Amino acid sequence: MPAKTAVPATVTWGLLAAWVLNDVEELATMARFSQVPQRRVNIAIGLMGCVVAAASAEGARTGGRSRFFRTAVTAFGLHGVTHLASAAALGRYTPGVATAPTVVIPYALWAAHRMRSAGMPLTNGDALEAVLHGLGLAAVTTATVHAVAWLAMRRST
Repeated sequence: MPAKTAVPATVTWGLLAAWVLNDVEELATMARFSQVPQRRVNIAIGLMGCVVAAASAEGARTGGRSRFFRTAVTAFGLHGVTHLASAAALGRYTPGVATAPTVVIPYALWAAHRMRSAGMPLTNGDALEAVLHGLGLAAVTTATVHAVAWLAMRRST
């Protein structure tokens, strides 16, 4: 394996760019699909954007070496798989499924390849651990942003 070298900004800031593309789709469709108020969806998506921006910035600052960034890339890729699974389970369109196979998963696979080529694989040798960390980050972050959005909506009524 080659020595660790920094990955380009297209990899680190690419996470934020890919997230924006996926979440524009979710922003446009989630409230109607889930019957959650649009304002609550906006708050949750905005908060998640802050987390993804922080992960991208940390990835850029460390040349991709940040564990937070690498875990966020894993979480983002797994999030794309959940979009496909939800659409398959329901047998219809679900928010985010159009960009999951066209943006989310391709970005995550490309970023993983670029990072592996730079000597910093996402898995650190233990794929199960990487998946569990990615799922953990995705679950905790998603639950937190939705809880904060729900609280914000309650306080405003």
